[in-house]
Amino acid sequence: MNASARLTSLTRIGFATRGLLYIVIAMLIVRTGRAEDPSGAIEYLGRGGGQILLAIIAVGLTAYGLWRLADAALDIERHGSDRKAVFERIGAGVSGAIHLLLAWQSVQLMRGAALAGDGTREGAQTALRLPGGWALVLVGAAVLLVLGVVQLAKAAKGSFLRYLDPALARQAWVQWSGRIGYAARGLVFLISGYLLAKAGIHEHASEAGGMARVLSWLTDPFDVIVGVGLLAFGLFSLVEARYRQLHDVPVDAAIQRATRWR
Repeated sequence: MNASARLTSLTRIGFATRGLLYIVIAMLIVRTGRAEDPSGAIEYLGRGGGQILLAIIAVGLTAYGLWRLADAALDIERHGSDRKAVFERIGAGVSGAIHLLLAWQSVQLMRGAALAGDGTREGAQTALRLPGGWALVLVGAAVLLVLGVVQLAKAAKGSFLRYLDPALARQAWVQWSGRIGYAARGLVFLISGYLLAKAGIHEHASEAGGMARVLSWLTDPFDVIVGVGLLAFGLFSLVEARYRQLHDVPVDAAIQRATRWR
């Protein structure tokens, strides 16, 4: 198996890991009212599964993050060149960076280090210390809002189904798990963008927050409803882990070029 095929195989583990994290987040908010984000879900799994599970999570998320960044840079998923495609590639880049950060946090947990707090809030705090930092915060909010709209558009159009095996994509339960999951995820992005925009306008970083902040901000029963949607997204991610049609990242070609330049 060449390097490109190995990365693709590990990316499937990344999809499964993403699904597991969303399922944990959903179960915690639905069953106990505890609001967590993917970082919190990794910490929760690490306490129960130990070093081996954290290592698998780190490997899977690293491969997934690299694959997403490659998609953003090289368009390996063949999005095209129109405005929608540009937003999809930007989203892939953001997703790749976030999942590499989550992989690094998994490694930190393996080493016994404590995780930092809410990344969105800490990012807002850092930006607001800079001259004109409120503008940077508003740009970040705009990105989250656009990503939220993209997720909702995917839920409405079902465009995510084109990446699956056609026979499976016609299954109603697959379609609805994806639609509900993307809708819930889009809502989380929109609310997070709204909270970040408020933080920028008022110049109070404490108003910002990621998924955990969004789930705790929502009142009952809306937090549970969104939690059920995130559960659907987690289940759909497990489907993608097995049946998504993945295009290989041209790792081998890059290695060959690098070898020639030496």
